[in-house]
Order: sequence, then C-alpha cells, then structure tokens
Amino acid sequence: MSEIIAQISPQRSTQYSSIAGTLAPLELYLGLAEKHLSSIETITLGHQEYLKFIIDDLEIDERFFYELGNMSMTSSYYLYFESIGSVTGPFLKPLEITCDHHLPYDFVMTRRYKGKTNEMFTHFLCNVARYSSCFSDYKWQDLRIFDPLSGGGTTLFTALYLGAESVGVEKNANDVQSTVTFLKQYTKEQKIPCTFKEERLKKSVRKYWFTIGADKKKCLIINGDTTEFSGLITGIKKPHFIVTDLPYGIQHGGHITQLITNAFPVWLSTILPGGTIVISWDSSRFTRKEMINLIKGISPVNILDGDIYKKMSHRVDRVIKERDVIVVRKEE
Repeated sequence: MSEIIAQISPQRSTQYSSIAGTLAPLELYLGLAEKHLSSIETITLGHQEYLKFIIDDLEIDERFFYELGNMSMTSSYYLYFESIGSVTGPFLKPLEITCDHHLPYDFVMTRRYKGKTNEMFTHFLCNVARYSSCFSDYKWQDLRIFDPLSGGGTTLFTALYLGAESVGVEKNANDVQSTVTFLKQYTKEQKIPCTFKEERLKKSVRKYWFTIGADKKKCLIINGDTTEFSGLITGIKKPHFIVTDLPYGIQHGGHITQLITNAFPVWLSTILPGGTIVISWDSSRFTRKEMINLIKGISPVNILDGDIYKKMSHRVDRVIKERDVIVVRKEE
C-alpha cells in the first residue's frame, strides 16, 4: 500500500480556495472510484492544504496517472512517507504526471468576461459528467461535450483543452460573436492550426464551425434558442455529456422552472444513452429538492443523489450564497 498526497489547486482568491477544498475530495473519489481509495483526509504542509489517501500499489498504473493528469481541483502529487529508516519526516517524492493535452491551459484561462464561470469549476463539472456516465472508461479524445447555454464559451474551451469535441448554443448574438472572434484571434496568435466556416440558416440561426489543433477537434457554436436547436446539431456525432451553468441573472424560481421545463426534454434527446447532464445553479434561490422534483416531473430519468453528489453544494460569494450541482444520467 502507498500513501499519496495531492495538492489542492492554488486559487487566486480565498473564496475559490474554499470551493476547491470542498470539491477536491469528491473529484478524487469519483475519478478514482475503481481504484478503491481509502482514508482520504486533509492535511496541511507548509501552509498548503493537501489530500492524503491510501492506495494499493497494484492500482498505480497508466489509468491512475491519466486520471490524476486530468483532475481540476488538485494539481501536483507525491508519495508520502512519515519517515525513512530512522529519520522522521514527512518526506515527499513527486509523481511524474504526463498530460496529453494538445492545447495549453492558457486557452481556457485567457478570455475574461462578465459572468464567466470559474475555469477550474467548469473543468470539475466536465470531470463529474464523465465519471458519472457509462463512458467513464473512455479517454477525453473520444468524447463530446455540449453546453446548451454556452455564454462566452468557457465549457467549450475546457472541452477542447481536455481533448474532447464541443458544441455550444447561445441566444445572445453578441456573446457568440465575441467567442468566435476570440477563437480566431487566439489560435492565430498562438499558431494553433484552425479552420473556420460559417453557415447562415433560416430564422436568423447561424452556425460557426471550427476545427482546432493538430488533432483537428471540432467545435460547433450555434447562435440560437436552446429550446429549439435539436435539429441543428448536424455534422458532428451526438454528444456524450451536457455541462452547463445556469445564468445567475435568473432571480426567480419561476424563470428556472420555465427554462428547465422547456429545455430539458430537448437536452435529454440530444445526448447518447449512458451519457450525463450536469447542471450547476444558484441553489440559494431554487433549492436542490425543488430542482430534483422539477426534473423528475419532466422525465423519468436517473438523478444521481448519493452522498458524494449531495456534498457538492458550496458558497461562491456574497451574492451566490449557495451553488449546487445536479447530475442526471440517461439510461441505456
């Protein structure tokens, strides 16, 4: 058996450090579920928080390193020794984690805009979608993510960074145009291979196609209504996951009810059987129980509501006093 510690990813503010501390152990449990981790606990070394866990040496294999390399809430990893021989520690031996990302993380971080969801939290949501699906043994390069409320594109960029293909729908034409402009400029400045094509359809719907990187990953951005797009996703295979963060401008439960009631059946029809829908929202205004009852009333889906999923709620700031995450799996 080996003891390993994982550094909780440093954040640029104390509020995000608190979020990382809440979500990091959940991500480890889900991402390494097949590795039978035991005794995950938080420890502090040099004023930095780490998660310490025990794993069987036989479980430290290529898959283990792949999953660690794709975590969002933890970053560097070490073998942990209380002592070596008669010398008291602790001592740390770094684990070499090789990531096969074809795009730099800067691709996700660079763009700043009002209302942007934190990049590490978006990465966390993508991971939760994969871990909770029937495609958890697939690598990102074989997967597709869809964000039906894509805003400024953080989920799309995160998916591309991880190696997946991505589709986004956004009603606000200005948000779509600024996202398209950013993708063009960034790939040009960073000398990343990129091809672009625009399609204009009836009802003022526009589709923007990108093929990005040496591995030619597709990214489709649709300027349209999230409740009317089901026939617009053509030219790319069905997504495995939906990952979206509900707009925080929605101040009243009635607005959330209307959005989910109209959109959820369309969203569900879009993904493959065995795939997942992961939604985050301001649960201080619309509770988890209300969200579960709303979705169950729309469709008889499998809402994952075990202990790990119930622990995903967290405080964001003074405005968003509680944000929660719900995970729905489309059964095969």
